[in-house]
Formats: sequence, C-alpha cells, structure tokens
Amino acid sequence: MAEFKQAIVVRTDLKMGKGKIAAQSAHASLSAFEKTQQKNPQWAEEWKSQGQQKVVLKVGSEKELLELFEHAKKELPCALIKDAGHTQVAPGSATALGIGPAPEEKIDKFTGKLKLL
Repeated sequence: MAEFKQAIVVRTDLKMGKGKIAAQSAHASLSAFEKTQQKNPQWAEEWKSQGQQKVVLKVGSEKELLELFEHAKKELPCALIKDAGHTQVAPGSATALGIGPAPEEKIDKFTGKLKLL
C-alpha cells in the first residue's frame, strides 16, 4: 500500500512572519486537498485514513515556486496561493503552493530536493 502525503511549499524571500506563513500554508493545504477530492477522491480518502501527513518545504523565490507549480500540476493536484495583499506582502504575490495529497513517491519526484522550512 502506498504512503500518501501532502507537500506545502512556502517562499522565504518574502520574509513573512510566522503567523502569515501559517495562514498561507493553511490556504495551500486546504485548497490542494479540495482539488485532490475533485480529481482523485481515492487519494484524498487514503490520505485522510493514513493520518493526513504533511511536509512543509521552502523555496527562495517566486520563480522557483512558479516553476515547481508548472511542473507538478501536470501530474498532481496543486493549488498556488496568491495573497490579497492586506498585510505583509504585495497584492497578487504568490506565497505558497500545496501539492496533493498524493502517493509519496509522486510528490517526492517534484519536491525531493527542497529543504524543510
């Protein structure tokens, strides 16, 4: 049986505070989960039954985040989060990316080289 997980990728170059990072990560997690429920409900249910494993990773630029999104979305449910700009970052800034839940090896194909936040 495959192990399932979800990856949340956050930009560090924006210098967001801890609360902002938590909020953006939550947006990414929920949005990606909803996409998974629509596209592959079996993955969503399997992930829930396995304890909803998540890993939070980092990238250093918008370019890195957008490139990861463009590659991963071809094979996996993904949600790119763009901030409304009410607090710490400019409106429309891409802040975080949620990938999956999906089988661990499929997520690792795209995120395996990233460092933990």
